[in-house]
Order: sequence, then C-alpha cells, then structure tokens
Amino acid sequence: MSNFPVVFPDTGVARQVLADSPELMVVSFRFETGAQGAMHHHPHVQSTYCESGRFTFFLGDESFEVKPGDSFVIPSGAKHGCECHEAGRLIDCFTPRRDDFL
Repeated sequence: MSNFPVVFPDTGVARQVLADSPELMVVSFRFETGAQGAMHHHPHVQSTYCESGRFTFFLGDESFEVKPGDSFVIPSGAKHGCECHEAGRLIDCFTPRRDDFL
C-alpha cells in the first residue's frame, strides 16, 4: 500500500506514487473520460502499462491507440501526452525517479 497522497495534476486526472527509489519510480494515473495528459517532456525514460480504459497517446509527431494490456516506452526527452476516451488507469515507471512527484 502506498503512503503517498493522491494528487490531481490536471482536471480529471489523479496521480499517486506507488513505490520509489532513486533509480526507479512506479506511479498510478487514473483518468476520467475526456481528461487529458498535457503534452510535456522530461529527462526520464518512461514505460506505460494500460491497466484499464482507452486512450490516444501522442508521442512526437505520431499518435496511437492504447487499450488494456498495452504497454510502451517513451524515450528520454520525447514530447508526449494523451487523451482518455474511456475512464481508466495507467501505470507508469520512470527511471530515474521523478523527484518532482515527491
């Protein structure tokens, strides 16, 4: 069980750190239908696993659909974001840890 608080970085988005160490961080993101993950970039390598819901992800100049069971990696520095079409949960891992989430 995580001791980290649930925070709301964007409308319809709830984020909670599940586990962390300096080398790795696991984070849950819950999205309501219609919510967006704003386009952004960071120096961390990110892997994303879709536990539930349906999303369109934008990665650089490309977009792709994501459904339960899908996973992918976002390279360091790559601009990315998403739109949620069906409420769901994403599990993201970051290396190294996202200190800005602590």
